[in-house]
Amino acid sequence: MKLKYKEDWEQVKERYSAWWQGENTGRCGLAVTAIRQEAKDIPQPAQPDTPFERWTNLDHLSELCEWSHRRTFYGGEAFPMWHGGWPYYADHPAFLGCRVELNYDTGWVEPHPALAGEKIDWQALQIDESNPNLQFQLALVRRGVEEARGKSVPVIGTLGSTGDTLAALRGTERLLYDLIDRPEEVRAAELYLVEQQRGLYDRFYEITYPVAEGSACWLGLWAPGKLYAVQNDFAYMISPKMYEDLFLPALQKRLEFLDYAVYHVDGVRNFVHVDMLCELENLQALQIGPGDSKPSPLHYMTVLKKVQAAGKNLHIGIQPNEVRSALRELSAKGLFIITFCRTEDEAKDLLRKAEKWSKEHTSVFFGPETLQNQSQL
Repeated sequence: MKLKYKEDWEQVKERYSAWWQGENTGRCGLAVTAIRQEAKDIPQPAQPDTPFERWTNLDHLSELCEWSHRRTFYGGEAFPMWHGGWPYYADHPAFLGCRVELNYDTGWVEPHPALAGEKIDWQALQIDESNPNLQFQLALVRRGVEEARGKSVPVIGTLGSTGDTLAALRGTERLLYDLIDRPEEVRAAELYLVEQQRGLYDRFYEITYPVAEGSACWLGLWAPGKLYAVQNDFAYMISPKMYEDLFLPALQKRLEFLDYAVYHVDGVRNFVHVDMLCELENLQALQIGPGDSKPSPLHYMTVLKKVQAAGKNLHIGIQPNEVRSALRELSAKGLFIITFCRTEDEAKDLLRKAEKWSKEHTSVFFGPETLQNQSQL
């Protein structure tokens, strides 16, 4: 099937399927976008009067998606995604009744009132079918499925994550104390929440699958089955031992109901968990993101090589002028790069060069012995 905004979509799906299987496709995965010259002057839809309207007016969100798709060149494995953004009103805590604050750029949630006491009353956390945030997200996804048909790929959305969901429900500071004062309750709450997330995922996947022909996640990846970007940004503040004890059981349970998973390692202090993550059999890929104000992912080459040495696929976001350096240091096999060029011509040129560089360096691979006597960071 061709897409209006991605005519080579059938070939791209084949490349994705091969990438997830760890096969050598002759080029690293490369998703490169640029502004189309002939469409750069298309005016952006007018900003609604309030942040609430900006995120909940379905007509406005549809116009934004169409505007973005019309003016964007999607090169390599890049593809147009239909979604309404990620401002937390469409996330698990909001479906459980957390109050959501919105501005024009993002959103955040306040702790759940049922968890304001000393204990974690996780059994009180029930998804109300009449919850307006849940009903809106269902309407948004259905709208996306209809409008994406033949043009782009609808995205399920963000439906909660290990650690972060409980931190939003409980409050980050209070959850940090809970890890010491009531670890058993934390572990039980995590396992309870991941079962709810499974139900949510299956519900939205059933809606989007017929048009997505699989699923897509916010990291800009597609897979022919159930895909999700898992994460635990809260783990930035805890040790690997505490992660393994309290959060790993829920993460493993989540991986069991997914066909494809990429772990979003967000921030340099989360790099301490990479060793443990690389041991997870059902986790196919890791995305390494140093975080805001930090150097390029290539600055942390030891961590990147560690992921590849473990046989996991590696996802990084870098500048176009860094692609050659990445392919000199890393194996093209299993590597996925996202980047943005100034023009469509530059993007096409980068794709041609990346294929040449990938063939030169596909055989590069770093086994565990390469990492000995190197610091983690």
